[in-house]
Amino acid sequence: MQLVHLCVKVFFFFFCNEFFLFCFFSDYHKKQDFLRALRKKALEKNPDEFYYKMTRAKLQDGVHIFKDNKEEVTAEQLKLMRTQDIKYIEMKRVAEAKKIERLKSELHLLDVQGKQQNKHVFFFDTKKEVEQFDVATHLQTAPELLDRVYNRPRIETLQKERVKGVTPQTRLKRIAKERQKQYDCLTQRIEREKQLFVVAQKIQTRKDLMDKTQKVKVKKETVNSPAIYRFQTRRKR
Repeated sequence: MQLVHLCVKVFFFFFCNEFFLFCFFSDYHKKQDFLRALRKKALEKNPDEFYYKMTRAKLQDGVHIFKDNKEEVTAEQLKLMRTQDIKYIEMKRVAEAKKIERLKSELHLLDVQGKQQNKHVFFFDTKKEVEQFDVATHLQTAPELLDRVYNRPRIETLQKERVKGVTPQTRLKRIAKERQKQYDCLTQRIEREKQLFVVAQKIQTRKDLMDKTQKVKVKKETVNSPAIYRFQTRRKR
């Protein structure tokens, strides 16, 4: 009986030893194959190869550091999206758009900073007419009034009507200051209306994402635009 136990122990010892050696060499060969594959990949790599992640990373002390992505939602947008409904946002946007139109009609957009100047095109038959052409004479107004794009009186009107007294310089400065204030207000309202429109779009996008339809993100969300998804088309019954 003792001999049987001894034989079992010897067999078990040799079996465990062989199994350990098999696992060790098997794992060793796997690691060697993996290292050879990595070396081959490194040798075949193109040094001029470009990855899009390179535009967001820089090498610092031998370590690649990725730049932080730009914020996709501002704090004000996030607050509105969490606390307000899309119908309320749309109502505020429409009200803001009406105020913008009213301000534009009051100011006539006479001299908005950065606004492209309108062009007045004249047509001629000959080169001689072009050389002899005078804008003030053609428009029948004074040369000093050519810069005015609105309410430009003609010479006969100036001759018939009595010229009013010169406006004091202080009053002109006050009028210009008030007008600039109105234009600043208009610019702020246009920006506010734009942000409300973006918030409404982002809320609607989040509602659309609740649908279980398969979708693919086409464009990431930014501060000035919502994320764009392409949804799988479904035929309605």
